[in-house]
Amino acid sequence: MQDVSLWLRAHPRAVPAVVVAWCGGLLGFGLYLQHVVGLEPCPMCIVQRYALVGVALLAAWALVLPGRGRTLMLVLAAVMAAAGAFVAARQSWLQWFPPEVLTCGRDFYGLIESLPLRRAIPLIFRGSGDCTAVDWTWLGLTIANWSFLNFVALLGVILAALAWGRAR
Repeated sequence: MQDVSLWLRAHPRAVPAVVVAWCGGLLGFGLYLQHVVGLEPCPMCIVQRYALVGVALLAAWALVLPGRGRTLMLVLAAVMAAAGAFVAARQSWLQWFPPEVLTCGRDFYGLIESLPLRRAIPLIFRGSGDCTAVDWTWLGLTIANWSFLNFVALLGVILAALAWGRAR
């Protein structure tokens, strides 16, 4: 533990750089699933993407700020990761115990046909897939399950870096 603390003090930008790369990889994979595989993101998936973007931007900001500014950005990134984990956990719950009435949102083409463009554009970014649908799994876990695990791991890495960076 002492070695980790000393290494983090010597390389304070290492954790934010890893977090930015990690979030970038996850966002890239989400875009691959959407545009290559053809999976439609649901509103909760879109919120999780926003959370990943938020974590990445805050960690990127932590890369350029010194001292307390870096710490503040990492704390905010941890809060954003916790929020993403909450949404992913909620979506996992909905997939395990789907409600009888689905209320995740409307489809893209229905929005364009029925609403004026200025009202449809904000709704497009809410997603159009079914939040309870399990369209893809790997090792028996859904996208929401993997998202939850990644958010928790990101949160753990950020919190450990904050704790070890302050260890005396």
